[in-house]
Amino acid sequence: MLIYAIKRIMMAIPTALIVSLLVFVMIRLIPGDPVVLMLGDGGDPAMVQEMRSSLGLDQSLPRQFANWSGKVLHGDLGNSVKTNEPVLDLIAEHFPVTAQIVLAATALSCLIALPAGLVAAWRQNRWPDLGIVTGAIMLVSIPSFWAGIMLIWLFGVKLNWLPTFGFQSMADGGWGALKYMVLPVIAITLTEIAVLTRMMRASTIDVLRLEYIAHARAKGLGEQRVMLKHAFPNAFGPALTVIGLVLGHLLSGAAVIETVFTLPGLGRLLVESIYARDYPVVQGCLLFVALLYVFVNLVIDLLYPLFDPRIKL
Repeated sequence: MLIYAIKRIMMAIPTALIVSLLVFVMIRLIPGDPVVLMLGDGGDPAMVQEMRSSLGLDQSLPRQFANWSGKVLHGDLGNSVKTNEPVLDLIAEHFPVTAQIVLAATALSCLIALPAGLVAAWRQNRWPDLGIVTGAIMLVSIPSFWAGIMLIWLFGVKLNWLPTFGFQSMADGGWGALKYMVLPVIAITLTEIAVLTRMMRASTIDVLRLEYIAHARAKGLGEQRVMLKHAFPNAFGPALTVIGLVLGHLLSGAAVIETVFTLPGLGRLLVESIYARDYPVVQGCLLFVALLYVFVNLVIDLLYPLFDPRIKL
């Protein structure tokens, strides 16, 4: 187990380095001079040169990457051109909002999708299976932004049950802050349930065809015990992969939902920084998002041996 974990961690290091290089190159490939774009066409030439020097843009690209990488290793992602705040502080301020929404939505999706996938596989080609699969197909066809707008219209405008914008942290508002999370969490959950349900159904069907399941039934074990004790642990492996991909995707790409519900999260910070041409914030957010995705997938890899002992070998 320890050797497996060390190998996975060592594999993640070059991945993180490649991701950092890609983020650096992507920002440099944006058309136009970033300093001119940030200051405007009427900027004073002396001011333009000063900003280029302060951002290190007057050096060669390898030198720029080396300097930027050294600062990143020391936790320095630069300062925002717009507010002059450290980029790392901005990320630390906005990311908890995204994390609360995404983690709640992922947990709710798992609680609904995993049992639904098991039931669909257990009753394959019967009415429960057809109903669950049909519902999953319908949900996966609904864009999250459209679901968010419809939820706002129904529960916020028509029924006036829940707030339609803003956010309040649990630390500040206690349980009363949950009302700000309900609609965004539901909007994300609706689209992610379908993906997890279909994967859990497919993997469970494959497991139910194995000989050890037939042997367990031949011993007289009840269907509930067969499904929960024998089928579920082995079918959960592929679903765990999808959960990791979904979690990483949502943590890094919740900009649409945050924009619809005006949530002060990381995705909205990235969008606003792009519109404001605040390149240090854009670069810092992209790097954080990419490394976060790598970290989430590393954690999922480290969890595999808990569900499949063969991986330890």
